[in-house]
Amino acid sequence: MSAPYATPPPSGRIDQRIAAHHDRLSPQERRAADTLLEHLDDLATYRAAELAVLAGVSKATMSRLFRSLGFVDFDEVRDHLRSLRTAGEPRRVDGAPDLHAQVRAEADSIRLALTQPGLPDAVAALASARRVLVAGWRNSHPVALHLRQQLVQARPAVALAPLPGQMVGEELADLGTGDVVVAIGFRRRPREFGDFVTAAGAAGAEVVLIADPTATMHLARADVALTCPVQGLLAFDSYAAAMSLVGVIADGVLHELGRAGRDRVSAISGSYERLREVETWT
Repeated sequence: MSAPYATPPPSGRIDQRIAAHHDRLSPQERRAADTLLEHLDDLATYRAAELAVLAGVSKATMSRLFRSLGFVDFDEVRDHLRSLRTAGEPRRVDGAPDLHAQVRAEADSIRLALTQPGLPDAVAALASARRVLVAGWRNSHPVALHLRQQLVQARPAVALAPLPGQMVGEELADLGTGDVVVAIGFRRRPREFGDFVTAAGAAGAEVVLIADPTATMHLARADVALTCPVQGLLAFDSYAAAMSLVGVIADGVLHELGRAGRDRVSAISGSYERLREVETWT
């Protein structure tokens, strides 16, 4: 038998619990724990009895391990792994992916992202802004980069932050009334994200927030808030809806700017041709 645990019971991710208490497990429990670690990505495809067979231990030993790690039973272990996925950690807990179901889930996410009442407000703000700063960290940065690349085709004075090797303080120092900041913050955001949103608003800029539903605590800090689902049926988050959303925003800005936007597109295309920067094809 393993030594009794002091209260409170083990907490944290299951792999952290196993690592922290591995030396306090019995030899049989260690074997069972090692099997859990080997199958964390597909635990939902097994029953507790099947895991016991894989580990070469009894069902009682497997159940005792769950309790030693602070779980009531195997169902609670599965719920724990699903909670990790909800927080943004890549984790497959539903067996082999159903790609047809994934396509349907992507379509639902895109529909939700593109039918929000705040979308026209975001377009109007970006079309009329004196300057635009698009900011995104980590997995939000490619979405921010894509939005900036599209907006700059339609209007001038569109900046991206943070740039490699730079902070955002200098960008905030230039903000004021008439400027718009687009803060893109999908889950697993850096801790300073909320401070950045607050500082952008305090500088006098209008703030457009694009984030997944886990950013609820930041919504009240924005003038316009757009939520965009990123969790699908696969291990990693999907940004299909996010990319569709920024594409629709940029399209709306181009339409809102009318002749000025079209003239800018033509001027940029002419520069490409003169500099031979892009391929041409017929």
